[in-house]
Amino acid sequence: MTSQISFLMCPPDYYDVDYVINPWMEGNIHRSSRDRSVEQWEGLHHILKQHAIVGLVKPQKGWPDMVFTANAGLVLGNNVVLSRFLHKERQGEEPYFKKWFEEKGYTVYELPKDLPFEGAGDALLDREGRWLWAGYGFRSELDSHPYLAKWLDIEVLSLRLIDERFYHLDTCFCPLKNGYLLYYPSAFDSYSNRLIEMRVSPQKRIAISEADAVNFACNAVNIDHIIVMNKASEELKARLAEAGFHVIETPLNEFLKAGGAAKCLTLRVTEPVLEEVHANVPVESRILRLEGHLLDSGLINRALDLIVDNGGSFQVLNFLLGEQRQSTSAAEVKVSAPSHEVMESIISYLIDLGAVDLPQDERDAKLEPVTQPGVAPEDFYVTTIYPTEVRLNGEWVKVQNQRMDGALAITSTPNGIVAKCKIIRDLEVGDYVVVDVQGIRTIRKTESREQRNTQEFSFMSAGVSSERRVELVVEQVAWELRQIRDSGGKVVVTAGPVVIHTGGGDHLAQLIREGYVQALLGGNAIAVHDIEQAIMGTSLGVDMQRGIAVRGGHRHHLKAINTIRSYGSIAKAVEAGVIQSGVMYECVRNNVPFCLAGSIRDDGPLPDTQMDLIKAQAEYARLLEGAEMILMLSSMLHSIGVGNMTPAGVKMVCVDINPAVVTKLSDRGSIESVGVVTDVGLFLSLLIQQLEKLTSPYTTKVG
Repeated sequence: MTSQISFLMCPPDYYDVDYVINPWMEGNIHRSSRDRSVEQWEGLHHILKQHAIVGLVKPQKGWPDMVFTANAGLVLGNNVVLSRFLHKERQGEEPYFKKWFEEKGYTVYELPKDLPFEGAGDALLDREGRWLWAGYGFRSELDSHPYLAKWLDIEVLSLRLIDERFYHLDTCFCPLKNGYLLYYPSAFDSYSNRLIEMRVSPQKRIAISEADAVNFACNAVNIDHIIVMNKASEELKARLAEAGFHVIETPLNEFLKAGGAAKCLTLRVTEPVLEEVHANVPVESRILRLEGHLLDSGLINRALDLIVDNGGSFQVLNFLLGEQRQSTSAAEVKVSAPSHEVMESIISYLIDLGAVDLPQDERDAKLEPVTQPGVAPEDFYVTTIYPTEVRLNGEWVKVQNQRMDGALAITSTPNGIVAKCKIIRDLEVGDYVVVDVQGIRTIRKTESREQRNTQEFSFMSAGVSSERRVELVVEQVAWELRQIRDSGGKVVVTAGPVVIHTGGGDHLAQLIREGYVQALLGGNAIAVHDIEQAIMGTSLGVDMQRGIAVRGGHRHHLKAINTIRSYGSIAKAVEAGVIQSGVMYECVRNNVPFCLAGSIRDDGPLPDTQMDLIKAQAEYARLLEGAEMILMLSSMLHSIGVGNMTPAGVKMVCVDINPAVVTKLSDRGSIESVGVVTDVGLFLSLLIQQLEKLTSPYTTKVG
């Protein structure tokens, strides 16, 4: 019995694979058999005519993909939204489909010319008529979805495609009768999968394997309880049968060569309208402004990639290119996201790049009170290393104590409103915390081309140096250390025990003695092994002069700890003459403050080691205040912790033999950081040599 469901098809008179606009076409140029194509198309046509009404649109020479009528447009009731094809190879089909719809009496809606939308290939109605699933990511733009909602008066649910093999929604997603869904989850991002799971109950979700997906099992035509498709595994057919569906397979491999199958070859043109369903689309759009050397710094590319990679879409509204070499550029970008949640995530990343949400010039930040000590409101804004301003009562207020991974706490004082970066645990009842991303902007340092090219010393690389560049980096670091010391600045060193093991302890001690270090941060281990070397000449039981393990040496570090504990502190052991050299000796003798943060693995520990993590973090933060440079020497956890506490603008040099450590620090995004992959003992030795050159009589004489 034939239902009243109607489909539009186009005979394959001119079908062939003439070009490549999707991965399936690669390697298949002119490899499609005309006879088999016609035979397979007629097989599908015959099956559909047995169960539905099938109309035809006349094929046109020069447009081989016109056979895929699913992309003609999207029909709901008497309305149709005409496709706007992304690729020029298909754009010529549009007037022929428009003519067919108009002749049949449909009201035709047309999107702006530069807004791609590829019809029912990327927009599939829930078979119960409750909402419209709309795909984006490859062929259709997210910004088309609000038009669909408005013109068709229906709720639109946006799904982002992430696997280029499944470039249209109908290649991996097929709504079925009675609320069932046949789909391939791996074709979608995590947000889209959550959305699907929220709308379709578990018992009605039929997730397929990759093997079925690449056979286009989801590219199927559903007519009541019949599903027509190219091919399905026995397992899938059994699952569909259990749900009450009968699968009819018909070979369509000739059309798979162009990236299509049963659904692509058909357009359902009788879609009933439910009176109780009305327009609703959660797509959110913002306009942002970026300024700086957008092209040569790669900033604009990074921003656009961030938008797409995090599930959004963009449109560059204006781009003003700097006219002179020193001029900065400016861009206004419209950002769209499928929900406020996704938009907030995207905007937070773009704020980190210095983007400003233009409407925010007229909107204050959103604030919510702290109701429980040490607990931030939900959706609080998480701070970055970059100087930040918050808009409050129409004025931009600079945030104090800038650091990564904190909350923005707002308090009223007799001197006015104060905005501070606070760690979550430090939030107090009475504080107000910034939530969402409205009314926030970061200030990114913009270097001119001339500055970048002519600075005598620069940390602009923000990269990881290999062994062959160590000497160059050492020369730069030495120059900067000398400048900071001579100007009365502050350098903080965070160091691990590897500094001692590799023979770098004497060099670090010299840096402290000669005034290049104003604070030392580390753990229990660096102090223990430094003191072990000072007292016994070993580090981890290895004779530092001969490089061999000594008998009973594995006990030396415990004996060193015990000795210091007997005196009560490192300083008292130095005063008593027990420690007469080394890193800790120089810290005590030169009044250089240090903080040793303990961990669960620490032996002893030393009496100076702070085993209260909260207090240790607070002391680290205090000693980091005012730092101009931080030397991070082979201590992954302490270096990363220090990096998170440090605002942008502080130069950081991370030295470690493990590339993953220096990469982790460089990934913070600070342009003032540089990573050096090398032995830390070698680095410190070269650094001392370079500093001696800078301060030698010869340098002074010729300088």
